[in-house]
Amino acid sequence: MEERPSTPADILVKLYELPPLDISRTGERGVVVRRARAWERHIVVGWVAAEFEPGWASETEVAYARQPISCFVAERAGDLVGFACYDTTALGFFGPLGVAGSARGGGIGAALLLVGLHAMLDQGYGYAIIGAAGPIDFYQRHVGGIAIPDSWPGVYADPLGPREDG
Repeated sequence: MEERPSTPADILVKLYELPPLDISRTGERGVVVRRARAWERHIVVGWVAAEFEPGWASETEVAYARQPISCFVAERAGDLVGFACYDTTALGFFGPLGVAGSARGGGIGAALLLVGLHAMLDQGYGYAIIGAAGPIDFYQRHVGGIAIPDSWPGVYADPLGPREDG
């Protein structure tokens, strides 16, 4: 599971100022980034649950209920190495996004981020919120994301289940 900062924040992204969609770097490394397909749902959701956390698997299930499916995958030689979803936690929210530990550092996360945000722009959104962003600098660097002050826990308040604060 990826580590999150001690105080997560939501990030605001201006979709109308996105960098151009160029995922050629991943293609050069044999990685294909594409929209997820309905018949792969069990594979993608199972992988997300195993690699990350059950909550992200639940959000991925929601992405499969959308039309078009609001989940993108990254694969190398038929193996899943990353995923990204939008409109799962709430409408207008991007995430979760995750890349297998062994595949990090090769531009896959950035490619998934841009593909997902461009899809949101194409669907008419002007802004996206990245909820409880982990590596805030990643979103600032790639899409000019701005941390929203006092945004934690925001829409994630009062979850069901055990609580970390006792």
